[in-house]
Amino acid sequence: MIDIRLVRNDPASVRAALDRRGPGTGDVVDELLALDTMARGLARDRDAARAEVKDLSQQVPAARKAGDTARAAEVMARSRALGERVKELDGAANDAAAALREVLLRTPNLPSPDAPDGASAEDNPVVRVEGLAGRTYAPHQRVPHWDVGAALGILDIERAARMSGSMFAMLRRGGATLARALCQLALDRNADAFEEVRPPTVVRTATMVSTGHLPKFEDEAYHVERDDLWLVPTAEVPLTSLAAGEVLEQGDLPMRLMAYSACFRREAGAAGRDTRGLLRVHEFDKVEILAYTTADQAADMHAELLARAEGTLAALGLAYRVVDLCAGDLGASAARTFDLEVYAPGCDMWLEASSVSWFGDYQARRAGIRYRGEGGNAVAHTLNGSALAVPRVWAAVVETYRMPDGSVAVPEVLKPYFRGADRIA
Repeated sequence: MIDIRLVRNDPASVRAALDRRGPGTGDVVDELLALDTMARGLARDRDAARAEVKDLSQQVPAARKAGDTARAAEVMARSRALGERVKELDGAANDAAAALREVLLRTPNLPSPDAPDGASAEDNPVVRVEGLAGRTYAPHQRVPHWDVGAALGILDIERAARMSGSMFAMLRRGGATLARALCQLALDRNADAFEEVRPPTVVRTATMVSTGHLPKFEDEAYHVERDDLWLVPTAEVPLTSLAAGEVLEQGDLPMRLMAYSACFRREAGAAGRDTRGLLRVHEFDKVEILAYTTADQAADMHAELLARAEGTLAALGLAYRVVDLCAGDLGASAARTFDLEVYAPGCDMWLEASSVSWFGDYQARRAGIRYRGEGGNAVAHTLNGSALAVPRVWAAVVETYRMPDGSVAVPEVLKPYFRGADRIA
């Protein structure tokens, strides 16, 4: 969440920054200021009443010692009355603080000044395109992956739908091997600097709140109501909370983590979008890379995460482009994001394959992640990115590497994971 002190001390700048996300977004500043003023006023009155109760409690023994029983009784009556008032003020102050926190949890992050202006995805500038210049795709590569997958028996949408419903997919034979190989490649390429973690796939509500997935994206998440647990939409969620409530040592930062996990998303807003094949599914596998940093380390780490995600796409021999998300298209928790979109020649589409984001101290403030610096404790910064998300990269590989005979060649970097096979046939 954003720092309420920033809202308090410079409301005009906060309003202007939020309005970059969309006209009227900054109107929440007025509500935040009103709730903050109320909460602080009630807390001040409560603390003053508590101090008076404490003072009165010290007067009672003195009055009794002096033999002034009437005075002692009067003070005790006054103390009891104030005690009831303290309870009322404490409840009101807690309610006001809770209301303030609720609005803060729903308030998006401030876009970085470096994020371009714009209202939607149409305004996102393409920073560069890699691996496409001078490249041509033959007719046999212009077949969409859902047709290739069905022909080879490696993508079974029909049976998956019978088992689980629409927008679930089942990978078989070489298709399943390809998915596993992609994840292992991403883990291996980042193992030089990132600690591998296998986090739980279900998490508590507080863990989802820490990243900003709750309360804003409740409709997009899978909730196990009986246990009040959530299926993770990404390993970002448990990795962000790995240090929740802790004070890290500055010398241990940046702290780099990576995790493979299944990811679950309702895709409630998918109506009207292309959901064929693996373009948009409820469950998929992904390798996430994440880091805790100081504010000074964040820019370099953002560049590192982007370079690592790019490097894997380049190693696979896929064409991709880097897109700089404008303020109006940023995720609610992000301050700056670069998307990597891979080109799928069969679909003839650019498919989002990775988002690499810097969140400032927004998530760490929610999760209570701090570090011990020279000037005292400070809130950490968090950054993350998809080292590799399987569905769309799988689609791009299958289409790009389709051969004239209908088989799919295994990319060179994936051959070590294919048990000696060099084709999916």
